[in-house]
Amino acid sequence: MDREVQQLVEMGATVAQARAALERYKDVMQAAERIFDGSFDHIIDDGGASESSAPARPKQNANRPITPDDAEGEDEEVDDGNEDDEDEDYVDYDSDYEDKVTGRSNSNADPYAGIFFSKDRREEVIEVEEEPEVAMVPDVNEQATLMNQGQWMKGCPEGGEQSFLFSLYQELSQGECRCPHGCGQSIPRQKRDFFTIFAEFPTYIIHLRNIVPRTCTKCTKTFCFACGEPTTPDHQKATSKEDDVLLHCSNLQGVILGVGLAMLEKTYDDQDQDVTSDETNKATNGKRRKVQVAPAPILQHEFDDDDDEDYPPMVQGKKAKLGVGYAGDVREDVSGQLEALALQRTKDEKLAQLLSNIRIYLPSLYRDGGGRTSDYLVHPTTLAHLRRRFNLVSSRLLRNDSLTDMSDRSVLYIELFEWLETVSCHEALASMMAMPIMVATQKETRRGSPRGSSRIRERSIVYEGSSGPRELLEAIVIQAKAALKGLEGLKLSQDVEMTEEEKRRTGNEKGKAADPGRAVSEENMKLLRFCQRILGTAKAIDRSLVDTKGDAFVKRLHASLPKIPNSDDDDTWVEAGETEESTVKAYEEWASRVRFEYCDLTIPPLEAPGQDDDDVPHYKFYYNNEARMLANSDIPKRSLAIAKELAVLTTNLPVDWNSSIFMRVDETRVDVIKVLVTGADGTPYHNGCYLFDVFLGAAYNQSPPMVKYMTTHGGKYRFNPNLYADGKVCLSLLGTWSGPGWVSGKSTLLQVLVSIQSMILCEEPYLNEPGWASMAGTVQSKAYSANVRRMVVRTAMLGNLKNPPEPFGDVIHTHFRLKARSIVEQLDRWLAEDDGRPIGDGGYSPKAAAGGSSSGFQSDVNELKSLLLKLQAGESS
Repeated sequence: MDREVQQLVEMGATVAQARAALERYKDVMQAAERIFDGSFDHIIDDGGASESSAPARPKQNANRPITPDDAEGEDEEVDDGNEDDEDEDYVDYDSDYEDKVTGRSNSNADPYAGIFFSKDRREEVIEVEEEPEVAMVPDVNEQATLMNQGQWMKGCPEGGEQSFLFSLYQELSQGECRCPHGCGQSIPRQKRDFFTIFAEFPTYIIHLRNIVPRTCTKCTKTFCFACGEPTTPDHQKATSKEDDVLLHCSNLQGVILGVGLAMLEKTYDDQDQDVTSDETNKATNGKRRKVQVAPAPILQHEFDDDDDEDYPPMVQGKKAKLGVGYAGDVREDVSGQLEALALQRTKDEKLAQLLSNIRIYLPSLYRDGGGRTSDYLVHPTTLAHLRRRFNLVSSRLLRNDSLTDMSDRSVLYIELFEWLETVSCHEALASMMAMPIMVATQKETRRGSPRGSSRIRERSIVYEGSSGPRELLEAIVIQAKAALKGLEGLKLSQDVEMTEEEKRRTGNEKGKAADPGRAVSEENMKLLRFCQRILGTAKAIDRSLVDTKGDAFVKRLHASLPKIPNSDDDDTWVEAGETEESTVKAYEEWASRVRFEYCDLTIPPLEAPGQDDDDVPHYKFYYNNEARMLANSDIPKRSLAIAKELAVLTTNLPVDWNSSIFMRVDETRVDVIKVLVTGADGTPYHNGCYLFDVFLGAAYNQSPPMVKYMTTHGGKYRFNPNLYADGKVCLSLLGTWSGPGWVSGKSTLLQVLVSIQSMILCEEPYLNEPGWASMAGTVQSKAYSANVRRMVVRTAMLGNLKNPPEPFGDVIHTHFRLKARSIVEQLDRWLAEDDGRPIGDGGYSPKAAAGGSSSGFQSDVNELKSLLLKLQAGESS
């Protein structure tokens, strides 16, 4: 109870009042309401003093964000930093709030040393929901929903923030605003004055401009209805009087951002639900559900035990399946795609416009005409609103794993980048870029509340830390860099006037005949500019963080960001955990870090007579000749396709303890690719390493990539009916097998790789042979799998470990070292299951040896175990 008592004390209650209220009302917010309505005025504390019944605004302590006025010592609200006023939990989470001013003058000192933002936070909060109210707002003649206290404070797991939110809500929704000129006149405040949710945000702004500037009916002097302070005409920096009215005080800033971001969150959730509903309706009867449009958006709905619409889903929906190789058909029905794109564009424009309208009221010292009062005096609730509501929407948008989709929706994403840059430029808000986003992960609904009202209910919400805005942006930066690497050969010829010779070749005197290469280059330029905008945003944020938080802060932040390693990076030794759980975690973290890398795949030039005199390098690659033929080529469609492909592959290659895909791309030729796939649990390929050479040819992606299987034991072993000993890969996506094939412009290399991982390296490979599909579980199928296991141990395990193929030596060694204990157990099982036959070349032999495993298999297993023991001991194999 001590923590709840402390929260009430911070809101203005005495310790005795707080304890008495909590004994009667178990909920903190309910207890606070009863204290402030005077129900506990008779409670006297130990010192004999009785607190006033008026709701007190919490005293701002030294943990408040530092503003320019603080630095000049002009903020009279900051107290002397008494430790009794500090909220420990809040300080630990947001190190920017900690009162560590010593050493700030030293440019080399890091005021945040030892304190950084951890995602290992978990907070349980009791949130109250109430039936929404609707009221007519006379000055705009429109009906609006009133935001109740539960909705205003929803999603806030921080005790310190809760007190500030509660105080501002109480101050602006009830009581009176007294004339500051001493005439004794006062104007009552109502909930509809500041907490109105209109159908459109501009209507809310018009409403505030109508009610905020007040003229006292008694002394005829003006004052601000939000803060109760005099307003004077000395704000000459404003571009207009209307703008200055709503930038007058921090109270207005807090309430505008709170209401505006609540509308943003609701708009985003409604659009998300519309998409889900449409997909559900199409899947059931193809009919769209009729939706009644309310005059104003309702933030809370009629109570229902299953009604979770006020809270974002705990899982943001499953990602669309990427396909396994046989999805996609040239006869695919594409009707309705243009309508869907147009609808998405309309929704994005609406969200972007709403973001733009709200961004005006973000604290910014760089607005036209210079900073205003609210830009310097940042309200404590501003960070709470941004972290709770804006972060929720921005995190969903930044988790988009398709750079192409983001580029197509650039109108929305560019406005999102503007927000991130604006937030990072203000000292009081900049630390938010590194803060973990607290996301609701669990909830429990309890019908009704201690007040006994059936129209009120409580929810127990568990919030857990997740990636912060700058970390999420870095994943997009990685994709953008990969796309730019794919566009490195882009020529800007489309911006140059056509020559007379070019005009003659077009057959048109005006030189305006269709030019496919140039048309595609314009699409390339669109992606190029968008990627540059992403990188520019990241640099601007880092630059601002250096200015506001210091170099040490930014270096520590960058150390925690995801990265794409290079071949020159020093390898970091990964320790296998003591337990299976810790080992799995270590393996998956390592695999996620190294799954995609750029490296040098060229063959060093030979200093020998007869060597080619040309400058085109050779590659350690099956398709070396094809790659050399396309050197210095400029094929815009191909460049665009590769750029989009790389953007996805950098962060979306599947990684798992049971099976992963690793990729290496030549640092100067992004069309030259090598892939390593590890076999999945439950298959005869488990934990083996299978190498493929991939080349993205001249017609990519109008036609499929070229793929060659390289783990063939020198061309002797056929590991699968679809993997030939000569390296041929039979897959319909590649056009080497019957079935639905490659769809021009839509199918991807990632689909091909996942198809190989899941459909070829499968549980019963015998069934992949035409005519054998119905023989599951038969003796023939089991014998085929047993022979595959023998080939896997000899070649895909032992062979690769003894002579690891370039450039996967480090990956293979770490893979086997971290999984050594698991693989030893696996080998024992495979020995027990072996049918005693000698190793074959991949065909089925009906003759069985008499009992026990073959001596060759036993020998391979023993040698492999010996190497695994050396790896575990840290010795070189």
